[in-house]
Amino acid sequence: MPTTPRPLRRLGFLTIGLFDEAAPRAGHEATLSLIELGERLGFDSAWVRHRHLQYGISSPVAVLAAASQRTRRIHLGTAVTPLGWENPLRLAEDLATVDILSGGRLNPGVSVGPPMRYEEVRAALYPDTGDAEDFSHERVRRLLSFVRGEPATGFSGTEGFEAFSDRVQPHAPGLADRMWYGAGSLRSARWAGEHRMNLLTSSVVKAEDPDAPADFAEIQLSHIRAFRAHHPDGDRARVSHGLVVVPTDSATRAQRAKYEAYAAARLPRTAEPQGPARLLFAPDLVGTSADIAERLHAHAAFREVDEVAFALPFSFAPEDYVQILTDIATHLGPLLGWHPDPS
Repeated sequence: MPTTPRPLRRLGFLTIGLFDEAAPRAGHEATLSLIELGERLGFDSAWVRHRHLQYGISSPVAVLAAASQRTRRIHLGTAVTPLGWENPLRLAEDLATVDILSGGRLNPGVSVGPPMRYEEVRAALYPDTGDAEDFSHERVRRLLSFVRGEPATGFSGTEGFEAFSDRVQPHAPGLADRMWYGAGSLRSARWAGEHRMNLLTSSVVKAEDPDAPADFAEIQLSHIRAFRAHHPDGDRARVSHGLVVVPTDSATRAQRAKYEAYAAARLPRTAEPQGPARLLFAPDLVGTSADIAERLHAHAAFREVDEVAFALPFSFAPEDYVQILTDIATHLGPLLGWHPDPS
């Protein structure tokens, strides 16, 4: 089997946290149980998605606050928080609070752009300011400034019996170094590097050059290299890979059939860029850990990273996730050079 220049140092997973509208607590509890299982299996990080006005986690920061009290070691992240739905100052307060409660384990991942289906939600989200909202990188720059402890106001001191700070409280030392940007374009990857963030990659990129081959791995590799070229830490700047992987080592025959059908149904969208944004999707990787490891070792972008947050498929049953996570930790991870933290 070919080796990678960067043996895997950090192993993580990403879940959407689906729930039944009629019984939402069970789904949220299942997500928390999955994070607890991840810690027991030795995973270095667990990540959750945002799903607004859907049947997935709409408030990951609240869920991770709960997870922080049920775990001791595993890092907890969002992949990603779309800042078009957020007020940067208020979000900075929430992130700092959860980071303090977790003992410095929070890894917030963010992205920018208008909220999904904006014309349908703008009246509810921004009834008075919809036309004035700035969904550019300036929104994440503001968040970074607040997380880094830069002044939010021009006033601090005491007024009557109350003390006021000119920066977000609580201030969480070290949180700024654990801020991630979810970039699918070359421009965003460069911006993240210039602003000293970490880079989250995923199974989606923009094939921006219509005259170039639509090669997912090569496009993603160009993003990683552009990010590091513009980051003060250069080749040491952190990048996390996020493909969908489904090892089948301990899966039942029925599970294997379900996983293969899921990947096959999603495969056609990987053939060419999709829509006006020319989104290019990576195929889901289903098979034995040895098969998946071989494909990852041959993946041009994966060969450049030493940490991952493998994405779990959206719609599987809890017992499927247990099997998948167990196989990732006990079979796939070691084949990629990873070893669990003995602490």
